[in-house]
Amino acid sequence: MAQACGKLPAQLVKATLGIGVREVIKGRFLSRIRLAIVLLSALLLCQGALGATVSTHSLTHRRKAQNISESQQAKRHIHRLVQSRAATLRYARHRRHYYERYYTSSFAQDSAEGDVTVGEDPVVRQAALDALGNMNGTLVAIEPTSGRILAMVNQKLALSSGAQPCSTIKLSVALAALNEGIITKDTEVRLGGRYRMNLTMALAHSNNAYFETLGRELGFEKVAYYAHQYGFGELAGYNIPGEQLGSYPDQEISAKLGGVGKMCSFGEGISMTPLQLGALVSAIANGGTLYYLQHPTTPEEVADFEPRVKRRLDIAPLIPEISDGMAGAVTYGTARHLRVNFNEEEILGKTGTCSHAGTRYGWFASYANTDVGRIVVVIFLEGGRPTYGPKAAEIAGQMYRNLYDHSFFEARPTLPAANATVKPVGTEN
Repeated sequence: MAQACGKLPAQLVKATLGIGVREVIKGRFLSRIRLAIVLLSALLLCQGALGATVSTHSLTHRRKAQNISESQQAKRHIHRLVQSRAATLRYARHRRHYYERYYTSSFAQDSAEGDVTVGEDPVVRQAALDALGNMNGTLVAIEPTSGRILAMVNQKLALSSGAQPCSTIKLSVALAALNEGIITKDTEVRLGGRYRMNLTMALAHSNNAYFETLGRELGFEKVAYYAHQYGFGELAGYNIPGEQLGSYPDQEISAKLGGVGKMCSFGEGISMTPLQLGALVSAIANGGTLYYLQHPTTPEEVADFEPRVKRRLDIAPLIPEISDGMAGAVTYGTARHLRVNFNEEEILGKTGTCSHAGTRYGWFASYANTDVGRIVVVIFLEGGRPTYGPKAAEIAGQMYRNLYDHSFFEARPTLPAANATVKPVGTEN
């Protein structure tokens, strides 16, 4: 077919040239025209056939795609990836990010302005000022063997009605549970499934579920009884001008707010002052004597200072039970930031972090477990995201560092007699 079509153009030319001669000579014009039309139509049909032949030839040589077959192991791996991706996408679609808004600044200028400092220890005062810096908060330093306040920075906040104690309330709950014989420091409490924890680890890591469990086991009446014994709900100071009273509820908070469990893990429904926490930690540090805190404001008051005992707490056998947990908090737990600044002496403490009405709280109460220079440091911070318990612990570390650098732990303070007389409020010297 292709060869025949190749000869047609030459024949067509010859025929076309011959048209003019023959039509003049022989007069057969019309018949030649018909022949030319037939030959031209044949040429067009041949070209179409040739094009169809080329197109068909190219299609018949197209390579077919190869089938790829994975191993069973590869198929299982891909299936797991698909399922994991699907689960991730489902979680991403349904999760909701929650960011609490805070309206209080974590920083403040001149917060110590107006403090009465005449009767304070100048070394301790300066160490506290330098440690607190521009953080919005207060720092109270107490001599645990007498109840004397050695320094109180930002006295307006320190003497206020206080705030939610957050996780520092766990010290009171731990002592109550130990006193009732519910636990020892080694008793493992089941927290769900196979997960268990003892008191030492619960204090060190500030485990909320553990102390909620203790709170429900104790019940509100016992929790409240021991809290009042340890100084909550009453003035901690003796004739300190401007001191306000914290509050402790008369009945268990509603189940909607978490009941007694949340009271024992976060201090929900309780308002505690820095002085109340300082008095309790001082009692732990000195073996069980709850002193009235006193803040001398003149040289004469310093010279005539005499400790005043509020009551003696039956906690001496229990202190070793909580000491490991308080030490663990500083060594490897929630207060370990303290050791960034200070690790020359053993420090025992407890952090607390929570928020209320757009303000975040950061607590840390501690004492230096030393033979000389024993001191209690309580830090309470207010603010936003930079404010939390570990930050307060870090500030405490700087406080201890400042004291250490000024040889505070080398000079033995004058200790009161072991049989200090109990002098109720209102008793004059």
